[in-house]
Amino acid sequence: MKIPTYDCLPGGSAAVSLVAEPAASAVADALFALSTPTRVQIVACLLDGPLAVVDITGRLGMEQSAVSHQLRVLREAGLVTAERRGKRRVYAIATDAVRELLTAAQHLAVLSQPAANTRRA
Repeated sequence: MKIPTYDCLPGGSAAVSLVAEPAASAVADALFALSTPTRVQIVACLLDGPLAVVDITGRLGMEQSAVSHQLRVLREAGLVTAERRGKRRVYAIATDAVRELLTAAQHLAVLSQPAANTRRA
């Protein structure tokens, strides 16, 4: 899905392509939902496939209530989906775009780290 953009001419300069307001808001909401390390870790757990809350708590060593709260934030942001299977709720990544977003964020994190062999003057 292409993000809607428009061109503007700030101060008479060359056109700059900006993200249209509704799309910018949606992007900001998604990034906000991923703004805590815990939520990023939960989404990372789901990269391999759907998991029940108990499976996520086991992998992350967190309390069920804390994981459930974070999953609610991710679900409300449209980043994960939930499906009832018996007494359990099983969570999955909502779309491939979420997977791509997390992958891109991981690449940015690596790029922002100072090189291990860089010396400071």
